[in-house]
This record gives sequence, C-alpha cells and structure tokens, in this order.
Amino acid sequence: MSEPLRAGAHESLHTAGLKAALGRTGADLQPRWAPVEAAEQPRVLARHVASAVERALADRTPEQRVTLVNQLIEIAEQAPAETLQDRLEHLIALTREIGPGTWEVHAPITPLSDAALFTNAAGEPTLHTALQSELSSADRVDLLCAFIRWHGIRLLEQELDVLRERGVPFRVITTTYMGATEQRAVDELVRRHGAEMKVSYASATTRLHAKAWLFRRDTGFDTAFVGSSNLSRSALVDGLEWNVRLSSVATPELIRKFTSTFDTYWAAPDFVPYDPAVPADSERLATALHRHRRDGPALVPGGELRPYPHQDQILEALAAERTLHDRHRNLVIAATGTGKTVVAAFDYRRLRAEHPRLLFVAHRKEILDQSLRTYRNVLAEGAFGETYVGGDRPQRWNHVFASVQSLAAYGVENIPPDHFDVVVIDEFHHAEAATYRRLLDHLRPAELLGLTATPERSDGIDVRERYFDGRAAAELRLWDALSADLLVPFHYFGVADDVDLSGVEWKRGSYDVTTLDNLYTGNDARARKIIRETRSKVSDVTSMRALGFCVSVAHAEYMARVFTDAGIPSETVTGQTSREDRDGALRRLRAGEVNCLFAVDVFNEGLDVPEVDTVLLLRPTQSATVFLQQLGRGLRRAPGKAVLTVLDFIGQHRREFRFDLRFRALTGSSRTRVERDVEDGFPFLPSGSAMVLDPVARQIVLDNVRRRVHLSRTALVAEVRAHGESALGRYLHESGSELPDIYRGKGSWTALRREAGFPVPAPGPDEAALLRRLATLTHVDDRERAEVYARLADPSGPAYAELTDREQRLARMLFFQLWPGRGGFADYQAGFDHLRRHEAVCAEIRELVAYGLDQARHVPRSLGEGLQDVPLFSHARYRREEVLAALNWASLSRKASGHATGVVWAEDAGVDALFVNLHKTERDFSPTTMYRDFALQPDTFHWESQNAASPETGMGWRYLHHREEGTHVLLFVRDAPGDDIGAGAPFLCLGACEYVSHQGSKPIAITWKLRRAMPGETFRAARVVAS
Repeated sequence: MSEPLRAGAHESLHTAGLKAALGRTGADLQPRWAPVEAAEQPRVLARHVASAVERALADRTPEQRVTLVNQLIEIAEQAPAETLQDRLEHLIALTREIGPGTWEVHAPITPLSDAALFTNAAGEPTLHTALQSELSSADRVDLLCAFIRWHGIRLLEQELDVLRERGVPFRVITTTYMGATEQRAVDELVRRHGAEMKVSYASATTRLHAKAWLFRRDTGFDTAFVGSSNLSRSALVDGLEWNVRLSSVATPELIRKFTSTFDTYWAAPDFVPYDPAVPADSERLATALHRHRRDGPALVPGGELRPYPHQDQILEALAAERTLHDRHRNLVIAATGTGKTVVAAFDYRRLRAEHPRLLFVAHRKEILDQSLRTYRNVLAEGAFGETYVGGDRPQRWNHVFASVQSLAAYGVENIPPDHFDVVVIDEFHHAEAATYRRLLDHLRPAELLGLTATPERSDGIDVRERYFDGRAAAELRLWDALSADLLVPFHYFGVADDVDLSGVEWKRGSYDVTTLDNLYTGNDARARKIIRETRSKVSDVTSMRALGFCVSVAHAEYMARVFTDAGIPSETVTGQTSREDRDGALRRLRAGEVNCLFAVDVFNEGLDVPEVDTVLLLRPTQSATVFLQQLGRGLRRAPGKAVLTVLDFIGQHRREFRFDLRFRALTGSSRTRVERDVEDGFPFLPSGSAMVLDPVARQIVLDNVRRRVHLSRTALVAEVRAHGESALGRYLHESGSELPDIYRGKGSWTALRREAGFPVPAPGPDEAALLRRLATLTHVDDRERAEVYARLADPSGPAYAELTDREQRLARMLFFQLWPGRGGFADYQAGFDHLRRHEAVCAEIRELVAYGLDQARHVPRSLGEGLQDVPLFSHARYRREEVLAALNWASLSRKASGHATGVVWAEDAGVDALFVNLHKTERDFSPTTMYRDFALQPDTFHWESQNAASPETGMGWRYLHHREEGTHVLLFVRDAPGDDIGAGAPFLCLGACEYVSHQGSKPIAITWKLRRAMPGETFRAARVVAS
C-alpha cells in the first residue's frame, strides 16, 4: 500500500500496511474506525485472506500453486503488510474538519465492500434510502434510467443538492419510451442539480429499459445498483422491484463492465444532449413524450375477502383478550379501507358455534349492504343474514344488519337484552350519540365488538376510555396496512417553519390553543413558506385535492384566504359549518373547483374523501392517534392517485412535545429504532412510502426524540413523583412511559419510587443485585408462569418441595432468571428463601409479571404430543435461561449463563432447541447475514445449521431423523439479540416443528414445518420477500 490514502469513504481492515499508509497521510485527514461485527468476522477475514492468497498465486506456476494451496490447508502464509493488527476493525473514512468547502462523509447503508439484492423486503432498506446513503460519499455519479419522474426526484433532492454543491460530475441517460418520463423532472435534474443529460428518442428501436446507478469514489470503493427501478416514486420505494448492489471489492468485473458500457452509450450518437435552456431541445422532448404517452395504471383493488397476516394478528389479539383476560367488550382500531369488516366477519365465524345470534349496527344503508356481502362471503353462505334499514325489516331476527335509526324507531327496549350473542358496532366513535348510548346501555351480548378508525373525537372524547377501560384489543398499524397494499403509499415531508413554540403554555398534554392561534393566524411569512413548499412538493397544485388541518377557525379562514390569493382556490370547513355547506365544499373539492379545504375539528374523524391526495399539517398534534387519523383522510385509494403527499410544518417545541410517538406510530419502529430512523432517513418504511425531513426539521426532531429515548434519571424520577403513589401498570398507562424507560441501564421500579420519595420497604442484603436482574422478567406473558412466579415472590408462598414436578420446573425457570450463574446456593429453596428476605424486590416481581400478563396479545398453547411435561407454550416469550431450565438442561451443577450458541441439545427432555436471531448483527441491514434463517410460510421455516453439522453424523443426523429417533425440535425466534431494554432479548416460542427437507452440508439448510402457524407479525418480520 504505497500510494497515499485519499479522503472519503473507506472499508479497509486495519492491517500493518494500512497503519504504515496512515503514517504517511497528511495530518489534516482524521481516520474514523468501526468494529467488525462478530457475525460478519468470518466473511470479512476470509475475503481478506482470499485477496492475499490470490496475489500470491498469480506469480506462480501451476505446480507451485498446487503446492502452495496444499501448504495453506495446513498453515496460512503470512505477508507482513497483510498482517492484522491487534484490534479487528475497518477504516471507514478519512475526513477533514468540517468547514467551508468540506462536507461530512457518511458510510452507505450497505457496506462498501458488499454486494446485495434489494427486493423491498420487510426489514430491508428501500432503494431510495440506499441511494441517498451512497450519494454523500460519491465523487462521480452516472445514472442510466429509462423513466424519470417528479415523485422520484424529490425523494433525493437534498442529496442531489449537496452533490452539486460539492461539484460532483453527474451524468444521466434517459429515454422517451412510452412517454413515461416527465419533462419537469428532467429539467429539474439539469437546472437545479447540475446533471449533464442525454436522451434516447429512438424508443421504437432501442427500447432502453436499463436502470442503473454508478457511484465512483476516489478511494477506489466504487459501487453500483442495477435492476428494475426507474427514477420514480413507485420504483424507488414500491414492491416487487429487484435491484442488485455491486461493489468494486465483491464484484470488480461487473463494475468495470458497467463503466465501459455506460461510457460507450455516452459516446454514441443515439443519445442526444439535452439542455432545457435551449428551446429546440425543450420542444423536441415535449413532442416526443406527448407522442409516446399512455394512460396511467389502473387502480389496484384495496383488499380481498380473506384474512391478511395483519388481520390474523387482530383475530389472535381478540382471542387473547377473551381467553387470557376475560374481556368481552373489545375495540378494534384500523384505518378506513383496511378491512375491519372482514376481521369482524372472521371473528364471528370463530364465535358462531357458541354464540350464533348476531347484530351488526351501522348508520348507513351502503355500509350495511356491503357488510352483509362480506359476512356471506366469509361464511360461504349466500342466504346469511337480513337487513333492517329503509323498507327492509328482519323476519327471523337471528342475524340482523341494522341501522341505528331503524333500531331506535323499532324501540331498543323491545329487544330482550340478551337476545343477541354477538353485537358489532361499526364506526364506534359515534357511540356518544343518544341513539347509540341507548342501544349500548340496553343490550347485554356475550361479545361486544367495536370498530373504528377514529377513537379520539374532535370533542376530546376517547371511546377507549369511555367504553373499553382505556384500551383497544387490537390496533392495525399504518405500517401493516401499507405493507398489505390496502392504502395508497405516502410521501411525508417535514419542513421547518421557523416558529418557536418553546414558550407556549402546556395544558393537559397539549399546547394552549389560543396562543397557537395568535402565533399562526396572520403569520404571513409562515403562510408564504407553506405555499412555497406546497408548490415545490406537489407536482401540479391546479389538480391537487388537499386538506389542511388548522388550530382554530380563524387560522383556517386565514389560510384559505392566503391560498386563494396565491392562485390556489381554497375554502374553510369547521365544526361550525352546516352539513349542507360542508357537503357542498366536499363536492367542489372532488370536482377540482377548489384545491384545498382548511379544516378544524372536522376531518380528523369520520369522513371518507378518497380523492384527497395532499394533507397539510399546520398545527402540532401531540396525540399519535389523531396524527394518524389526519393522515388517514388521504390514504384511501382512488383512480389516478399514486401517492399521498404529506407536508408537516415543524417548529421549535417544548420538551413535553413528543415526536417519537407519532413517528413510531407511522413507521412501526421500536423506541430505540426511531432515533436511528431519523438519523438514517427512515430506510425501512413499507414499500411505496417515504419520509424526508429538511435539515433544520431533522435536527429539531432528532433532538426531541433523543431527549425522550434517553430520558435522564432525574427527569424520570420527577415524572414518577408527579404521578403520585400508583402501581406500575397504572403509572405506565397514565404517563405514556414504557418498561424500557424504567428498566434500561439496570434500573427498577423500586429504585425509582424510593428516589421519588414514596414509602418503600427497607432494602434486603442483596437488593441491588436482585433489582438489576428484574429487567429479565419484563416479558412474562403466559398465565401459568406468571402465577407461579408471583407465588414464589410471595414471602408467605409455598416451599420448593411443596410444588408439583411441573411447578418445580417453572420455579427453576425463575431461579435461573435471577441467578443464571447459580448464585452459590446449595439448593433451590435456599435461593427462594434469600429472595423472600427482599420484600420490595418480591413486590416488584409480582407487579411486573402481572403487567406483562395484562399486555399479552397471543394465546399460548401446549407444545403438544410428547412435550406435555415441558412448561413452555407456543407463542409465549422466553429468555434463554428459562428455556434451558424448562428442558432440564440447566441445574445446580450446570449454570444457565454463558451459553451463546444457536442450538441446545437437551438430552433429558429429548429436545433440540433452536434459537434464531432474524437479524444476526446489531446493524439493521447486513446483506451477508440476513438471509440464513427465515419464514417461507406462516407454518414453514428455513433454517441453517451450525457449520459443523452434516447429514451423516451426530447432530445433523438427529435433525433430519428426529421422528425415527423419538426426539423433538423446538424453534425459538427473536428479531435481534438486543431489544429496547438492552441485551438478551426474549425469544418467541414458535413451538414444535417437523423435518420437511434439506440441502447441503456443513451447514445444512433445513426446511421445518411448524405444528402451529406463527403469529402474523412474526411471519412479516421473518420473511424475506416484499410484503
């Protein structure tokens, strides 16, 4: 390595040669290092050795090569410059101090040395975020793209702006084929982003379909993307697009061919230079695009009458509410158009044998007719049910689909309270109306099911609190509905609006409305920015159909006036607007006579306007539910609607305001993941959707999210003190805090309450050590285990010897959770005697397992034949120590800690326990380790054995012949080794599985068949194809 190192992105192992080269590098370049992930070390080291071996072989004769290879089998040749230093790490960048003329270098999402296949799979970055991450370190960029569209460019505009600022050459080749390219998009690339453009006009002969990016780097780490994605919204983030990422390290020949082929195209006369400043060029392109243009794609239907995985998840949650928690008044929250009625129909199919009589209530005939068709299709009974609406009246009164008006006219009191076994109320947010209240007060069904998209009404009433003890049985995440293609994708743009809200009074969980009104109404600078950003982000405001959510009537009227004055016809609709005027405004919006309706206290509930394609969020919304309700007004599919554009105007906020809640609701991310989402540009959204924050908004959001995710101990103690003396579960419900807030960093509820000044029993002799272990009990979610753990944590609980054999196994599961290294006790009773000397610890254990059980969302089931004595359940969560104890592997003579392998052979139980991390590394995306263990179907799993396993001997033989051998295989999965609380995340038990087929040896790739299909959300996380 004699050449001096160049500034920019790198990915080089820290070798002796690199160390020497760094010593020759200028002092203005500072190296930045990153450890090599443990799961990736074998591949990284093998590639390093392979490179050295290839160079050594190149200068030898064939005979010498054979000799050398045979020698290498026994001992590796050592080249001094390739000798690794003590620390195994990569050089990932050489950077100068940030200042005028210099820019920060960011490593791409995919390691520079790796190749990868992007398919918009769950848990994989979207293509547009991968491209964003590549652009920041590129020194030259080439793009070959058949279609270029506005929606695609705007997703990359920030990165392309920086590209031009850095003076990076940017060459683009495109075509007029099919007229799919938008001239505005081509002009934007040239004028704003400095692209050098060439166009193929001979579409009928060349049929250029290639789509590829090449990122050249002075450091030599070139990368490229080749595949099916054009520069359009759908191609960059939509489903069923395949794109291969190439690397000059992993695929040097392909990079070289890419470069030479692109250069050949660039020099060919078929590709004509284009400059929008030249009238002849602009006219030629416009004419060619018009000639080739075709109609847009037909509307894709929103759903089918069968349960999607996310609907199965809701059905399982409903079953858990009834079976585990004995709750029979349940609410399902899901966006309009996502199949709530389908869920209700499948739910009734499960209940029907025991609870046959059904009443389905809605307020419109169209809803009732459609719902009846849905039930008939799900039940496969064309004559099922009868309607009670308009002139229709039921004859048998067994399965009635009735309007609330018809029931009121009939007289609710004339229906025996227990006549209907199952009552379903659609659009349950209407339940506060007098007609609904009379119905709900009178009827006493075995099962009540409410359906709504908008549980929080504009009058401040939350139907969850009023009718369902503050909880929803199931809430369909926006993420899931988008992944299932039930809703139109969204493009969210967060824009800083330069308004400081940090001094606005905070009342009852939100900003003071009067002060917000004064800040926003009449703020011409903010209004001009809103208009400017709307024109920038919306392709054509003259055809836009937008809703703007305002803080007050005055604010809505002001915005409508300034938009209209700017040439964007707009009107105002508020809670004071008459029904006739409101319907007229909606009619004009649909017809395109007005482009925007500014609303307050109206459109965040109960209105279905499928034509809306733009949402303007002009006021801060603390409630994640209301935030999603507002977005939901524009997510319905409609003909010609490709995407919902969302503009969120963001000011400087108080500490109490929480962006993490809305972004977690929007993205489906965990509390710690959301911080990385903001930092990385939200790379893991459902296909078709994208989120872009401008630099100022990004910093505001990031600072806000970090404050919450990394809540200081002092702030947490103050929050606990402010909520007064309360139980753990009540505090979490009322404060919005979560278990990780309390238990991360080895914290505890006992310590927090003691610091907050509440009376807590005196600490026992070993309290600090025991409290540090309580984070390992936050996952307990089956009743048998929770009850035994609680009894063992009761100072007056039973002795170990008094327990049944099964209960003793459960006791050992708790024992090894608290003392994975056995704790030095002579027997198990000594351990529990020691625990019971800690009154505060015991009380916290009882509270913690009770809370975990209350939050359970899966119905646990016995493992089945041959495993009845094992106290584990499918679809319950366990830590590794618990599993080892349940299988009689861990004992006082063999500790449960220190076992890190992915397979345990528990000979006493005759069980192979397979522990799977779906993501092997702490990085969110690693193309070399993600695709070894994955779900093929909800009941089928592909698993890769240890490298030492072969089909002929030992463990490999046992895997393939477990039925003949009389042994069992149990499968446990988790997303990653760590969770929001820390390392050692629990595994979900998928239960027993059976061998189906296998391929290969050392390792063996085995397909397993699960006795019980995995939960819907687990399947979505474990599969590797696009949703």
